[in-house]
Amino acid sequence: MLENQFPKTLSEVDGIFTASEFPANFAIIALVRYHRSTASDLLRKVGLFPGQEMMLMQLWRTDNQSQNALGKSLGINHSTVAKSVRRLEEAGLVTMKRSDLDKRVTLVSLTQAGIDIKEEVLNVWRTVESMVTENLTDDEKSLFLDLTKKILSKS
Repeated sequence: MLENQFPKTLSEVDGIFTASEFPANFAIIALVRYHRSTASDLLRKVGLFPGQEMMLMQLWRTDNQSQNALGKSLGINHSTVAKSVRRLEEAGLVTMKRSDLDKRVTLVSLTQAGIDIKEEVLNVWRTVESMVTENLTDDEKSLFLDLTKKILSKS
């Protein structure tokens, strides 16, 4: 299972740190790599880069948001938001325009194509969710979520 996916060392070049020394860290790294790789492959098939789907999800919830609001809701910096929005605009999924009330504010809105891609993106997330949890019982899924919340409550 995950043991086979653990990187052998944190630094494959120097081999100083091993999974046996830091098992929780390596478990998290392996899980994140698996999740990111799986999600990236599936998102690429619908024409998105990783992270763009999160921006679209925010816009599906509340369309016509400022770039600043998108960045705050996603916890990402302005330059990352600007780059993602620009790519989404080039893909025809969103439009950008200056606010009529404050010309310093750039508003991001979904196009029809951005609305239409919603089910494809949600299907990607359903698939990833299923793949990540397929070998877990309902009790194990619940425990995993509880433990994750407990770990994150420390930050």
